[in-house]
Amino acid sequence: MRRCPLCHSTQTLLLLQDKKRCFYVCQTCGLTFADANSHLPPAAEKQRYGRSRIAAKQRQLSQFILPLLTQIQLQQKGSLTGLNFGRVLDQTSLATIESAGHTFKQYDPFFAPDHETLKQEYDFICCYRVFEHFQHPSREWSLLTRLLKSGGWLAISTPLLIDLEGFAKWHYKNNLTHVSFYQRQTFEYLASNSDFELLFAAKDLVLMQKTS
Repeated sequence: MRRCPLCHSTQTLLLLQDKKRCFYVCQTCGLTFADANSHLPPAAEKQRYGRSRIAAKQRQLSQFILPLLTQIQLQQKGSLTGLNFGRVLDQTSLATIESAGHTFKQYDPFFAPDHETLKQEYDFICCYRVFEHFQHPSREWSLLTRLLKSGGWLAISTPLLIDLEGFAKWHYKNNLTHVSFYQRQTFEYLASNSDFELLFAAKDLVLMQKTS
């Protein structure tokens, strides 16, 4: 029996075993996760993550963050302090955000490992295609919870797992750096067991707000 790396429940079931990995699903929080024994070492992870720094991927990140910031400004006036967690935004988009009067920090364990950014609180945090890489999602969730101010916004881009029966054919699981897969149920669990309200969860976007 594998313990869930998010909620620590032992109520998990083997969902799939293929040639490379075993995947389990938690009956408590709905997280589907790869066996920890199949996790890539850090050097191999960094090599694969480097591919996400190409121009096309940078545009996708920018197209996620900039409209989101516009929406947050409608709810919260004034200058905002934000964190791009797990990715690095291109300098042009970063300059656009800062020229609007906002402060935007970035943390990436491989390409921007500035731990000083993890010592303050933020009005909003963006996680673009990051949650699926969390080998220890409970630890990262605790960190994000601590970093966000009361009333702050957490925006997550990760493809939701909507069909457990079709998991074997889901291409997204084939990337060996993708080790954690979330259902809407998973974010509902997180919201109900922490100081967050789940505002939206569909397709690739999850939006949550810290209530206290």
